[in-house]
Amino acid sequence: MPTTVDPLAERALAVRARSSGRAILGITGAPGSGKTTLVRRLLAALEPVMPGRVAWLPMDGFHLADSTLRSLGRLDAKGAIDTFDGYGYLATLRRIHSETSHTVYAPDFDRVLEQPLAGGVAIPPSAELVLTEGNYLLDGSAPWSSVRAELAEVWFCDVSDDVRRERLVARHVEFGKSPDAAAAWVESVDEVNARQVQSTRERADLVVDTTVAAG
Repeated sequence: MPTTVDPLAERALAVRARSSGRAILGITGAPGSGKTTLVRRLLAALEPVMPGRVAWLPMDGFHLADSTLRSLGRLDAKGAIDTFDGYGYLATLRRIHSETSHTVYAPDFDRVLEQPLAGGVAIPPSAELVLTEGNYLLDGSAPWSSVRAELAEVWFCDVSDDVRRERLVARHVEFGKSPDAAAAWVESVDEVNARQVQSTRERADLVVDTTVAAG
C-alpha cells in the first residue's frame, strides 16, 4: 500500500484497501467542528497517492430548498435533520456503490446562495474512495440509520464548544448575517442540532481532534 506522511490519510488508504469494491468514508461532527477542513486535508494528501481515484460528496447538497422549507414551515430551522433529503442522500450513497461504470451526479451546496445546486458534484467511474461529510451520518432515526451501513468507517470531528461556536458565528457573518443575528442563529438553531449530533459521538470508528482546523 502506498504511504503518506499524514496518518489520517494512511488510515483512509487502509479503509480503501479493506474494501472489495468502492469504499465510502464518512466524516461527521457537529456544525462548526471542522468536517470540511478535514476532508480537504485528506484530499490534499490522497490525491498525489491515488490521482483521480478519490472523490468528495458533501451532504450539504441534500439541503431542502428554501422554497420547500418555507412551505413546510421549517425555514427558521434550516440545518435540522428534517430539513435534509435523507432518503435522497441514502439513495445516492447506494448508487455510488452500485453504479461504477459511469459518472454519478449529485447535488452540491452554494454557501453564497445558501441553496442546493443540482448536479454540482460528480463521482467519476475512476473513484475508488469517496469521502462524504455531514452532521447526521451516525443518527439512529430513519433513514439515517441505514446510511451507516453504506459507510466503511465514520470519523467524528471533535472540538471544544467555545471554538466551534466561534467558528459558526464567523461563518454566518461571512455569508451575510450581522454579528447579532449570527450569534442568535447559532444559539437557537445550530446548538440544538449540535447536541443531537454530539449524542452520536460514541458510535464513531475514530474521533479526530479538529481544534486546529479552520472551521
